Amino acid sequence: MNRKIVAAAAAAIAGAGLVTAVALTPSASAGQAVTAAGQVQAEIIAALSRDLKISPEQAETRLADERKAALADSALKARLGSSYAGSWLDAAGTTLTVAVTDAALADTVRAAGATPKTVARSAAQLDAAKLSLDIRGTSAPKTVPGWYVDATTNSIVVLANAGSEAAARSWATASGVRADAVRVETSTESPVPLIDVIGGNAYTFGSGRCSVGFSVEGGFVTAGHCGTTGTRTSNPSGTVAGSSFPGNDYAWVRVDAGNTPRPLVNRYPGTVPVAGSQEAAIGASVCRSGSTTGWHCGTIEQKNASVNYPQGTVSGLTRTNACAEPGDSGGSWLAGDQAQGVTSGGSGNCSSGGTFYFQPISEILSVYNLRLVTSGSNPPSSTTATTTPTNPPTGTWAAGTTYAVGATVTYNGVSYRALQAHTAQVGWEPPNVPALWARS
Repeated sequence: MNRKIVAAAAAAIAGAGLVTAVALTPSASAGQAVTAAGQVQAEIIAALSRDLKISPEQAETRLADERKAALADSALKARLGSSYAGSWLDAAGTTLTVAVTDAALADTVRAAGATPKTVARSAAQLDAAKLSLDIRGTSAPKTVPGWYVDATTNSIVVLANAGSEAAARSWATASGVRADAVRVETSTESPVPLIDVIGGNAYTFGSGRCSVGFSVEGGFVTAGHCGTTGTRTSNPSGTVAGSSFPGNDYAWVRVDAGNTPRPLVNRYPGTVPVAGSQEAAIGASVCRSGSTTGWHCGTIEQKNASVNYPQGTVSGLTRTNACAEPGDSGGSWLAGDQAQGVTSGGSGNCSSGGTFYFQPISEILSVYNLRLVTSGSNPPSSTTATTTPTNPPTGTWAAGTTYAVGATVTYNGVSYRALQAHTAQVGWEPPNVPALWARS
């Protein structure tokens, strides 16, 4: 990334309300490029080269650009506040676009070497509109496989199987979302959770098999549809300490004594390290590991997607084109050496391709108060069966309860007032969804 462009863009960021395209051109210093590439294992570069059909050198450059883009996006999101309207990388992974909603400082943005463009809706407004669909997810037509926030078009996309587009639009309208904020796209997707009911490596539960996501202190995270709370697991042995599906698709397993969580992901063959959980941008490359199909890569297409599985709607997923198949569920998603999430499900396979989804790691860690085991941390040499459980929240709010507009609850000592009628779900706690709750 050109340092002058980045510095100028950061200085000009006080002017929100525009689409800011920041060029992520490689540094002129070959030594810096070599240093950046050396931080990523050769196996990751080889997989990106194979699946994205680019050269190893292009894969190295792309990873370096994407690391810089992730840091830039994180800083811009914090500075822009309510004017932030999403971000994405172009197909080549060289230009990061950050959308904002105030056109007043277009000249400032141009002076920073960026390209301004006004958008109508902020990220918060898009998320609120999508939440209206999530609330009515149980009434979505079976021919609607999902919906998501599309930052690139500043709209909500509702997917519909061929011939059901009108029904999809009617459902979106009945959910209270403005017509000009919704795009209905014809889709062949038919997503199902990727469970394979055969034995194998990775970990098993009853007669089912899923894949370990990432090691956390005391155990590992995985998909929620891979076992309800209290389910026993084997290889590694443990107990599902928390699980949410549908609504969400995450769980964590507290492993028995003698199992040691490691900051590694299986690359089939070999391993790659996990150094952190910096969120990658839309358009960034991502690789996935699973016990059925091994290691495959692709790119992040959209975030905050809702998927209408046969068992119910799951919201807040990330949409990708990196393939997976039954038994890969719960497995790891990495951008470079940064943890991104765990496999939820999808439509397609690794022969024909398709669309696939993962549950972001940040929400799992936050909900269960977990700490990711990384290559820079020093976890205990082995776990014990006496791990202290997470203290549950206090207050009157409860998942599964239906709240009317104006209803009041307490959560961890704070009072909240309902802004929309809804049935509460895990992950929709009052401090997490300002579109549903306001402090009273």
